[in-house]
Amino acid sequence: MSNKKVVLAFSGGLDTSYCAIYLSKILNLEVHAVIVNTGGFTEIEINEIEQKANYLGVASFCCIDETNNYYDTVIKYLIFGNVLKNNTYPLSVSAERISQATSIANYAKSINAAYVAHGSTGAGNDQVRFDAIFNILIPTIQIITPIRDQKLSRAAEIEFLKENDIEINAEKAKYSINKGLWGTSVGGKETLTSHLALPEEAYPTQVTKTTPLNIELYFEKGELKMIDGQSYTHPTEAIMALENIAAPFGIGRDIHVGDTIIGIKGRVGFEAAAAIIIIKAHHVLEKHTLTKLQLMIKDQQAMWYGSWLHEGLFLDPIMRDLEAFLTSTQKKVTGKVFVKLSPYSFSIIGIESKHDLMSNQFGSYGEMNNSWSGEDVKGYTKIMSNQMSIYHQINKDE
Repeated sequence: MSNKKVVLAFSGGLDTSYCAIYLSKILNLEVHAVIVNTGGFTEIEINEIEQKANYLGVASFCCIDETNNYYDTVIKYLIFGNVLKNNTYPLSVSAERISQATSIANYAKSINAAYVAHGSTGAGNDQVRFDAIFNILIPTIQIITPIRDQKLSRAAEIEFLKENDIEINAEKAKYSINKGLWGTSVGGKETLTSHLALPEEAYPTQVTKTTPLNIELYFEKGELKMIDGQSYTHPTEAIMALENIAAPFGIGRDIHVGDTIIGIKGRVGFEAAAAIIIIKAHHVLEKHTLTKLQLMIKDQQAMWYGSWLHEGLFLDPIMRDLEAFLTSTQKKVTGKVFVKLSPYSFSIIGIESKHDLMSNQFGSYGEMNNSWSGEDVKGYTKIMSNQMSIYHQINKDE
């Protein structure tokens, strides 16, 4: 074919560095490296990645900033739904792959590329997420996946690059780091086991704060808008600010064990201070401002939203339906949440909201009733338990 353009989803890590050399030197393709920034890179880091791409000999390098769009189209709904996969993981990588794959697909169309490539392995979830987006948005563009197709180990990738005169820091390559607005994942030899913990040095943010700190978060219709009275133009700025405040405490670290899309169990470490704090603070605010049925139904729908996002089904129209529902539930989720940060932990102290349903004008739990009488409760209880009473009287032999 005369068109040898291939758009490579590039991060500058070991896998995509291998892909850049393999695509150009072995497949003789014209490599256009694209990094999609979803809030994980500073300007200095992007410049370093560009230098790395040029060192690898790519035909062009492009950085697409998707940070705000990533929040507007994905993260916002994860907050509204208080989504934690297996009650642990804020879907840091799962969520951003959707934005990254979509941006890569659009870029490939814009330069009329014949191929698109990514560095996913054959044993993880990302291969499905990238392929699904590409198959839907750019079905005529061929997908190339060197790491998956060749079943490569990290050691084999390093050896290949050395053979092609590309120097790789083997010590740094021991851990696979993926940083984004909603958290940083960390994979290494320890996460390939079922019992080993990641060492302290594997986490990108080291613990430097040890004195407890109280902070105030302000949510407006479910979105974080202010921290300690300081407002932000866009919620992404508030998330980044909170990460800078809380991550040095070592907050938000954990190891997630989950079922992959391809049917095996996987284990990954992560640090996501802002994500975990926001979800927990938001959830407490909802407990005060939503009704029992709102909370019950929303928990169920949010579980499906998170699961389907995780499994690469983001473009199914049901996801837009669920987003509309989640947005509707946030109309009264406005107020302050008070949080205490400590080394490796945090606690929610309480909330203030004009929509707080825990109003003592109607009664104080466990103490006094103001808007109903004892007779009201007696009558309600008798009617409410009537059918159960009939059942147990008829079946008393049980």
